[in-house]
Amino acid sequence: MTARPLAPVIPSSGVPASQQRTRSLGRPLPLASPVPVPTAPEDVVYGIGRIDASGRIADRAVTGALGWSAGDRLTLTADAGVVTARRDPGGLVTLPTRAYIAIPAALRRRCGLRPGDRVLLAAVPRLDTLTAYSLAVVDQAIRAHGSFPHAQGAQP
Repeated sequence: MTARPLAPVIPSSGVPASQQRTRSLGRPLPLASPVPVPTAPEDVVYGIGRIDASGRIADRAVTGALGWSAGDRLTLTADAGVVTARRDPGGLVTLPTRAYIAIPAALRRRCGLRPGDRVLLAAVPRLDTLTAYSLAVVDQAIRAHGSFPHAQGAQP
């Protein structure tokens, strides 16, 4: 004797099959719209440099964007973790033949920069300035923007 196979038992969803097909095809899933990504400003050239034991920082693309040449005089100013160089005929620092900026030791101590520190360099040719930001200053700016979680136990 041969047994007949049993038909599968599928529980009903309470909606007739004819409506289930139209329901699933009639409404598209919502899609998230992409967030616009800002572009880097065209009037600033960025680079990364490392301060050597003599206080020199070099990035040819950044210094080249300024058009500075050997013998140009610079005035350097500093704030906590930030040093700005401006071309100035009365400046106390002279740009050497090679493309680098030398930050005097007293100025490095005042703004907390040490040999081996990496810095973000930002050249603004129309202002004739080059600014070096310590990565600690960059980190503060990123955290202030809310891109990183706060340290454990810290308040936003």
